[in-house]
Amino acid sequence: MAITKEIVIEKIEVVGGWNVQVATDTKIIEDSQEIGRSRHRHVLQPCTSSKDGDTWTHTDTDISAEATEVQAVANAVWTDTVKANYKTFVESQEV
Repeated sequence: MAITKEIVIEKIEVVGGWNVQVATDTKIIEDSQEIGRSRHRHVLQPCTSSKDGDTWTHTDTDISAEATEVQAVANAVWTDTVKANYKTFVESQEV
């Protein structure tokens, strides 16, 4: 009776032009039969932003810990134009 845990990326989707949403399933398998599953979702954005007075600071999101397929999608989507549009959007929001 072998019980194993398997973590798989079930879905990567781009929403709103710059949000990369990742759905990861954790499967519990006993004797080749799945006996449990849970889903975790997280969203990646091109950068984190903060404002000090009138000055904005934008730091690119570190995706090095993400799975290679997630990195590939993020790198394809987050062009310089998309990053600039995201920064403009963030700065237009009331803080």
